[in-house]
Amino acid sequence: MNEGAFVAYYRVSTDRQGKSGLGLDAQRETVRTFLNGGSWHLTAEFVEVESGRSEARPELAKALARCRVTGGALVVANVSRLTRSVAFLSKLLEAGVEVRFCDLPRIEGPTGRFLLQQMVAVAELEAGMIGDRTKKALAAAKARGQKLGSPQNLKRQDVGRANGQAVRVRAAANRAADLAPIIAEIRASNERASLREIAAALDSKGIPTARGGTWSATQVQRVVSRICVQQINLALRYS
Repeated sequence: MNEGAFVAYYRVSTDRQGKSGLGLDAQRETVRTFLNGGSWHLTAEFVEVESGRSEARPELAKALARCRVTGGALVVANVSRLTRSVAFLSKLLEAGVEVRFCDLPRIEGPTGRFLLQQMVAVAELEAGMIGDRTKKALAAAKARGQKLGSPQNLKRQDVGRANGQAVRVRAAANRAADLAPIIAEIRASNERASLREIAAALDSKGIPTARGGTWSATQVQRVVSRICVQQINLALRYS
């Protein structure tokens, strides 16, 4: 029995398949069959048209962002749609989003996360080996008398506060980036939408604030300001 919000992700390998619907209709039907029964609803659907070898999947990034802001789970018709790249699976695991594969039923929650962890076991092993080599290299440098920094500095209270603030700033920036396409979508349908109207639209889409509440005009303004800063920084980077 499936309950709650879901975001569907479909992928077809060629432009021809994407335009004709070949494979796409079958995936949609698979998702509908999987979700059949229970109290559930699809909040959004995203379709990726690209090669299976490509790591660039902008529609999947949008789907994961929508999952994060709505608290929903990502549902995929076939596990093979996401498992051709170990590196990609690592990113999926880091996204912190619950994923359900229609051909692997009942893997949500801790079991689903465990399955993803097994899928990236080889990558994690390699990362561990690299880390071990790095530690040995640092130990060898220390043995030669090379200074590697003072660990005591990390314990200073002011540094701790700065680190905590940096974490909060990054979290706010990441959430703003996730919300950017949704707010753009709202504005596309109503170019003169006020902050209060955008807040109401976010609430109607079932998207809570970072603390799980409803939106206010002030909260929308903060997010929009962060989005503007990100866009300016991006423009300056490539200017």
